[in-house]
Amino acid sequence: MQANFLSVVLLPLALAVIMMGLGLSLRVEDFKRVLVFPKAVLIGLLCQMLLLPVICYFIASGFGLSPELAVGLMLLSASPGGPTANLYSHIAKGDVALNVTLTAINSLISVFSITFIVNFAMASFMQTDQVVPLQFKKILEVCVVVLGPVSIGMLIRSKASALAEKLSKPVKIASASFLVLVIVLTILKEKSHIVQDFQLVGIPTLLLNLLSMGIGYFVPRLFQLGKAQAIAIGMEIGIHNGTLAIFIALTVIGNSTMATPAVIYSLIMFFTAALFGYLVNLKK
Repeated sequence: MQANFLSVVLLPLALAVIMMGLGLSLRVEDFKRVLVFPKAVLIGLLCQMLLLPVICYFIASGFGLSPELAVGLMLLSASPGGPTANLYSHIAKGDVALNVTLTAINSLISVFSITFIVNFAMASFMQTDQVVPLQFKKILEVCVVVLGPVSIGMLIRSKASALAEKLSKPVKIASASFLVLVIVLTILKEKSHIVQDFQLVGIPTLLLNLLSMGIGYFVPRLFQLGKAQAIAIGMEIGIHNGTLAIFIALTVIGNSTMATPAVIYSLIMFFTAALFGYLVNLKK
């Protein structure tokens, strides 16, 4: 893939701002909180790491997606929840503390789980000579881009909490702006066939989104978790870090078609998440 402003400059910068914003909201205690409600965290992680990729695999296979779109959808399913999930959970009266904990742990685990799931998807959907395995150098690149800014944000919060509070709002605004800009530029980059791709992957992507939130809400309820915790898990699993998925597709793998599911998902998840938050709060 030819180097360009989007993949070389904007995406790493956007992801760094988003992940630093996440770090500004995290404390070491957020990682320790898993000991406070281990059942909720375990159920959330199992839904995110196991159920979602399995369901996504059957969606990609059932709709007969092209190999590149299928891998892109699997990449999306493996991407963790983002800071936006915490905001939507707060609005929908979810357990935001659980969201923060799940986001923190997911961000750490996803560095390795994404590699496994993407390589599995490539081996399953693409011909052997098409497989582009994520080499150690690329895995290290993802680690640096994801965990580096998070660590910086956490360090700022621990050493200068007042500064972290001041930075929190502008960083959130910048994160949202960057996400919109990344989506717009990616659409423009793929404008010659974005409509066709939307027709091919729009319904599978919407189905993945709806099932993600449904699984995230009803599985915890099945295991008798509280409603607020179920809402938090539903938001965490239903709202993915689309910027990370786009970054890996464009910059790490070097395949713009694989970014398409993440772009479309990022466009629809804000509306479906709002609807989800409304519906789960209809019954008191």
